[in-house]
Amino acid sequence: MLFRSLMKVVYEDNHIIIVDKCSGEIVQGDKTGDKPLSETVKEYIKQKYNKPGNVFLGVVHRLDRPVSGLVVFAKTSKALARLNEMFRKGDIHKTYWAIVKNTPTQSEAELNNWIVRNEKQNKSYAYDHEVKNSKNARLRYSVLARTDRYTLLEVHLMTGRHHQIRCQLSHMGCPIKGDLKYGFPRSNPDGSISLMAKRIEFVHPVSKDTIQVEAPTPSDALWKALAESI
Repeated sequence: MLFRSLMKVVYEDNHIIIVDKCSGEIVQGDKTGDKPLSETVKEYIKQKYNKPGNVFLGVVHRLDRPVSGLVVFAKTSKALARLNEMFRKGDIHKTYWAIVKNTPTQSEAELNNWIVRNEKQNKSYAYDHEVKNSKNARLRYSVLARTDRYTLLEVHLMTGRHHQIRCQLSHMGCPIKGDLKYGFPRSNPDGSISLMAKRIEFVHPVSKDTIQVEAPTPSDALWKALAESI
């Protein structure tokens, strides 16, 4: 099917659909007017199931445009309400992989910062202490692999702040490859940044089964070399 090959649907049932997003895609409509992933998923459902009229699709969470990886959508209002609550309570566990410049001084650690979002710049700034209008931001990382120039990190978010992973890793001295906004010196050829939502795990909000989904690693040479050396 056309949409399946374009979108990379990695999990689907009556209530939920999980898609492997390409970098450059927006999850939900914004001021750019570009076609969002949510519309593509609606078209896929409409075509696959030959549904007349409007298709229901709930956006549960987002990924930044230059980031790739797993995005969960709700196909029913019941699933949407329950997934929203699960995200709010931290019951949906996402694992990210990031290729960064430099190697952290510790092979695994928790980062605890205070982040201020600048709406005009669409950028966040991290501090080591609380400042005006800041929000606490925490994540855990561990080193998975390294080359002479780059390090592959696994990251688990403990809070959900604007550009949190990008901002905190840069503040640590390890900007994500290709992320000009947060201090990496060069862009990636395709405009992506080397950050992906790699795995997601949660208890299905309706069936109560455990759902575990993993996205394939991007196919470029550096991602492959690092992933194969784990």
